[in-house]
Amino acid sequence: MTVTKKSYAKVNIFLKIVGKRDNYHELASRFVRVHSLYDTVSFIDEVCKEFTLEGDFGCALNKNTIYKAYLLLKEVSPKVEEYFKNKKVKVDKNIPEFAGLGGGSSNAATFMLMVNEECKLGLTKDELCKLAVKIGADVPFFVYEYDSANVSGIGEKIEKFDEEILDIEVVTPKIKCDTGLIFKAFREKFYKEETDEEILKLFSLKSTEIMKEHSISTANDLYKPAKSIENELEKFEKNGWFFSGSGSSFFKVNNGKN
Repeated sequence: MTVTKKSYAKVNIFLKIVGKRDNYHELASRFVRVHSLYDTVSFIDEVCKEFTLEGDFGCALNKNTIYKAYLLLKEVSPKVEEYFKNKKVKVDKNIPEFAGLGGGSSNAATFMLMVNEECKLGLTKDELCKLAVKIGADVPFFVYEYDSANVSGIGEKIEKFDEEILDIEVVTPKIKCDTGLIFKAFREKFYKEETDEEILKLFSLKSTEIMKEHSISTANDLYKPAKSIENELEKFEKNGWFFSGSGSSFFKVNNGKN
């Protein structure tokens, strides 16, 4: 029997850098799930000699977030390795990669939720998140399956935010933004830390209110450094559109006005 689950994209309504921790930047952000854009993760009956993952990925298997999740979960229980002797994993990709939409993180989280259910591991979402943060900073958000959340730390602190579900439209230019280079440019040319007062205000406002008060540059600390590296991004600037993560996706909200 084939088991499937949708793996949704996200956008960052705002993204602020608030400090540094070791090699990471601490951030404050509002993550919102994009219901109209998702990959599909499937577990399909097939005898497999080793863990088998199919999909149009832009990386090798050992770098893939789903494979990293598999390695962590098989340490939790031998049932996981046993299960995938008779199932292959197939991902139908719709979320662009390297686009600030969290596709790889979403895939890993969706896979973890499916394995937890299918292998009856009995892990709580908090327990799954302790594993998820080892894969990537955005993965915990997707494990909790919130439509909207305030995210802080290096991505591991997730607080559900109650607001209407937003109709989000996404455009992704064919520009591959390098997150590492963008953070480097931020540190060297644009570095500033947001005040606690401003972050608390942002965390309290609805996403639509934040977007009324801010522009693309003031909402996302990474937009100017991204544009300094990939100046073609400027061609895609439009009134009312915002920038997700380190890019290259732009988005706007079509509804949700109160």
